[in-house]
Amino acid sequence: MSLETLETSAAEPAPGGSAERGAWIRVIAMTLGPIAAALVLSGAILLTLGVDPLAYYATVLERGLLSPYGLQATVTRMAPLLLLAASLIVAFRAGIWNLGGDGQFLLGAVTVAAAGPLLATVAPVWLTLVLCLVLGAAVGAAWSLLPALLRAYQGVNEIITTLMMTFLGVSFANVLVKLAFRDPATTVPQTRTLVVDDRLPRLFGTTISSGVIIGLVAIVAVHLVMTRTAFGLKLRVVGANATAAIHAGLNVPRLTVAVFAISAGLAGMAGAVEILGVQGNVRADWNPAYSLTVVPLVFLARFNGFAAIVFVFLFSVLSIGGESAARRLGVPNFFTLAIVAILLIVLALAEYLDQRRRERIRS
Repeated sequence: MSLETLETSAAEPAPGGSAERGAWIRVIAMTLGPIAAALVLSGAILLTLGVDPLAYYATVLERGLLSPYGLQATVTRMAPLLLLAASLIVAFRAGIWNLGGDGQFLLGAVTVAAAGPLLATVAPVWLTLVLCLVLGAAVGAAWSLLPALLRAYQGVNEIITTLMMTFLGVSFANVLVKLAFRDPATTVPQTRTLVVDDRLPRLFGTTISSGVIIGLVAIVAVHLVMTRTAFGLKLRVVGANATAAIHAGLNVPRLTVAVFAISAGLAGMAGAVEILGVQGNVRADWNPAYSLTVVPLVFLARFNGFAAIVFVFLFSVLSIGGESAARRLGVPNFFTLAIVAILLIVLALAEYLDQRRRERIRS
């Protein structure tokens, strides 16, 4: 069996007019339905807390989208999220659950925060930034090596191993900040600070970090590679049916390790972009936990890179605006994460009901 045969057999027949419209309606319903349901349920929770949900959502839009400062903060927040979305799209399309993105992100961030100020003293700014981006990607990829080898050659479930490596990675990163990478000139445990002039440049005289350009290029490149290239086809075949991929002559273990390396490398680069574009250093116990937050956004986008950009933008609006709304209306700061959690539950329920519906139609 050849790769071309697999591609032909996996291709769906071109839908007709009504069938195509029905498919589009289903996709839209499966995308917008969970979002609307999550917002309604979150609004009900706000009512129980004595907060007007319409006032909360209006404040989110005002502070995260309609104000110039809020919009700039929203676009800047997108930079690491886009790279993490690209990381998850690569893994999920290849049938691999890399849930270790937070550990890969944080270790990449800590390493870059420690190396950046030192590199800036001996290298030009542009070279420092390039080396830091490469270093963050390399550290993230290296942290995924053990789960990759266990999945590729022993068949160990990567959900367990990547989550365990995240726990270890977060703890190890904190140890590095407090010991090996600690800035001796400060009383609060943190790395040395990369000065503003040595960070990623701002765009068009605004506060928007050019890291968002890196994120956009990465997610578009990932989408095109996974949908338009032979390499992307191989990864999708492995994800769809590893046994068929072996019969087609594909080196499944090698491709598995490659997927882990690319996915984790993008997560590590996301950490580098966050440090080079926004933070400048890492304090002890800092962990934004972006990766698991991006998971439902990638599923809502149906692993489509262009759609993921839209959902990352909407989440960034919710994240930035939610911080202001929390201060104004007395809502807990973590309520944004509660909305994401509700969205994930509703999305899973919608997928389950849709699967049951399709099974009834087939029977």
